[in-house]
Amino acid sequence: MRNTAVLLIVCPDRKGLVAAIANFLYRHNANILHADQHQDKEAGLFLMRVEWDLDGFDLGLHKFDEAFAPIAGEYQMQWRLALSSMKPRLAIFVSKHDHCLADLLYRWQSGELYCEIPLIISNHPDTRWLAEAYKLPFQHIPVSKETKAEAEAAQQALLEAHRVDFVVLARYMQVLSPAFIQRWPNRIINIHHSFLPAFHGAKPYQRAFERGVKLIGATSHYVTEVLDDGPIIEQDVTRISHRDDLEDLVQKGADLEKVVLSRAVKWHIDNRILVYGNKTVVFD
Repeated sequence: MRNTAVLLIVCPDRKGLVAAIANFLYRHNANILHADQHQDKEAGLFLMRVEWDLDGFDLGLHKFDEAFAPIAGEYQMQWRLALSSMKPRLAIFVSKHDHCLADLLYRWQSGELYCEIPLIISNHPDTRWLAEAYKLPFQHIPVSKETKAEAEAAQQALLEAHRVDFVVLARYMQVLSPAFIQRWPNRIINIHHSFLPAFHGAKPYQRAFERGVKLIGATSHYVTEVLDDGPIIEQDVTRISHRDDLEDLVQKGADLEKVVLSRAVKWHIDNRILVYGNKTVVFD
């Protein structure tokens, strides 16, 4: 793992932005390893991700905010600084389906996902064995209509106690309350077993099968208060035919879900996603 810093910026588009950022880093002896940018002409916005090697960088990071403030103010920037050496703490929520959880845990153990997983929470006990196989803490918190508020309070307490940075819903089949979501803006990633916005909500494979579609997909997105309507991070599809029955759709969809979710989680960990409005830019 390289010792690098990543700067993510959103601001009104205007001339001189790239030069101002590059000159600031150059003045402090930064070796830029990667820089990418995007202009949204309709919104009039400039979005950028720049990563540099911290070896030889002569500005102490504790002074970065103060030093960068004049440029940020002049160009009306919203910005965030992240360090590659910092492992974000990920909590995974899951219900009965274990394929997404199993995939995330394997990728985490293999080093593909550079994060810590201090907690797995489920409203069913079915995946406890999988958490135990990876020697990770597992909390079973049943959820019903009558106990939803109490269950979410217990979940929030656990997230705070374990100093969690973001949450992944790995086929967690409960709708989170607006109050819960508001405490984690752009820090809850969901996998939806459909190519949104088509077939949102429950039983998308059933409705896709009944409709006779020729493509099925999966969508990872940040969770907002509007169900299945948050900023989309990644999507993928696979072709099906009249020979595929409902079980075939479910199996092929599960394979897509794992890959699409893991991509979104990795990009979030690697600080490659910028959210603006209800859209994202994912820098490669």
